[in-house]
Amino acid sequence: MPLPKAPSKKADRVDAKSVSSALKPMKQAPTVKASAPAPRAAPPARQAAAPAPLPPQTSTPVTTSTAPSSPMAPLAARAKAVTGTKARTKSRTKPGEPTKLFVLDTNVLMHDPMSLFRFDEHDVFLPMMTLEELDGHKKGMSEVARNVRQVSRELDVLAGAMSTQSLEEMAKGLPLDHSGHKEATGRLFFQTEALATTLPSGLPQGKADNQILAVVQALKERNPGREVVLVSKDINMRIKARALGLPAEDYRNDKALEDSDLLYTGVQQLPADFWERHGKTMESWSANGLTYYRISGPLVPSLLINELVYLEAPGETPLYARVTEITGKSAVLRTLKDYGNSKHAVWGIAARNREQNFALNLLMDPEIDLVTLTGTAGTGKTLMALAAGLSQVLDDRRYSEIIVTRVTVPVGEDIGFLPGTEEEKMSPWMGALDDNLEVLTKGDGGAGEWGRAATQELMRSKVRIKSLNFMRGRTFLNKFVIIDEAQNLTPKQMKTLLTRAGPGTKMVCLGNLAQIDTPYLTEGSSGLTFCVDRFKGWAHSGHITLARGERSRLADFASEVL
Repeated sequence: MPLPKAPSKKADRVDAKSVSSALKPMKQAPTVKASAPAPRAAPPARQAAAPAPLPPQTSTPVTTSTAPSSPMAPLAARAKAVTGTKARTKSRTKPGEPTKLFVLDTNVLMHDPMSLFRFDEHDVFLPMMTLEELDGHKKGMSEVARNVRQVSRELDVLAGAMSTQSLEEMAKGLPLDHSGHKEATGRLFFQTEALATTLPSGLPQGKADNQILAVVQALKERNPGREVVLVSKDINMRIKARALGLPAEDYRNDKALEDSDLLYTGVQQLPADFWERHGKTMESWSANGLTYYRISGPLVPSLLINELVYLEAPGETPLYARVTEITGKSAVLRTLKDYGNSKHAVWGIAARNREQNFALNLLMDPEIDLVTLTGTAGTGKTLMALAAGLSQVLDDRRYSEIIVTRVTVPVGEDIGFLPGTEEEKMSPWMGALDDNLEVLTKGDGGAGEWGRAATQELMRSKVRIKSLNFMRGRTFLNKFVIIDEAQNLTPKQMKTLLTRAGPGTKMVCLGNLAQIDTPYLTEGSSGLTFCVDRFKGWAHSGHITLARGERSRLADFASEVL
């Protein structure tokens, strides 16, 4: 059998199927420049036995043939070697461009212990001062101390992958994917020598931030063809870096969304021609007093499970429905119960607007395990959640009791320690709960004062106030859990609370993203934002953004103009 035609490029290979016919060359890597083509045909038997693609030849051997004079020199050499490789998974650099070198400030590692593995194909550099500051914060039971200890364990695993434990091997960088994080294809570099550089004389040389800036300046001078970027959560640190002409960025991987306006609202308005465009192929049926519509068309790809849709047109009956099923190119809409009607009031509370009606439908549905409600002050989040909980605990006997918790973050100065038991310590933080219980008990006007007192005592016996600090390890069975002021939770705290849910438990998260009191949290990095974004489209969760305030005209006007 004749040999196939020899490949004309270094990155080409002989395909197994074209041994006896035409040759189909493999795609060439984007930036490989074959300076000296070396045609070589593989024998047919060997090609058929090993059909796996051969890796493209790159200029990597150049870095191993010459021994660098300084431990920091391989950074520049490796930047040139990367230009000849294929674009890696999740790559954000253009083909042919060198990867970036990110210098991490200590606060980034304290904030997210897994930040080492969040830079895709780019390299990470840790100054010696960063390691010193980590060592100084490892003691204690705070979240920062736990994060520092986790970072130390990750660094120990990466350093343990070294075969020779020599300075030369350390200077070449440690592969970040050694510990199982396959998305991190870059390398980790430690500062292995003193880097001499000149900073402005006005900056104190002994300060830790200034020493890290000096390292960034030195790396920038030693790697002129590569972008060196400082990553810090400290705003003043980034300002000083930019004042010195050094690139600096905030750590943005902790943000679920860059812009809070892009947050999922849970509500979608149907187009005005909805019936005309979907009426011909629509199927409808009734069950348990509710109407179902099966639609197919261009609207289906934009829908999510448990998303609330509505259509309001002058002179026509409005449509309020929830997406209950999406199968291929069709979706099923189920009409909602009208909680705006006083006959369907929940513990005496009727919906005053469209979004409140949507929220009560989610709160009263036993198939929904997680409900998140966001909105400005006075939109009725806590009142509706408490009314729905009391109705399902006392009337329907669906849940055994209500558990209310919240983050104890003061608006102003802290007043110090509080005496008493756990519930007594939490009672000053639960003023909103007392206010809403008072509203709910006033609804029974014909019972008299004794009747209202008995009702209030019964309601309080079914409501438990728990502190967030003692939630670790607990399991809630058949409970209705209300997490108030959830915008002050971090994503890790939100995960801790949601994973407490046992069989038959419903979790309700309430919050106003415009009123975040926790330091270092923003609308994009809040645990509530994280929860809404990650749970959208799940079959047992629902979200509503409440738009209209119903507290008072003064509160509505204040939320708009202040």
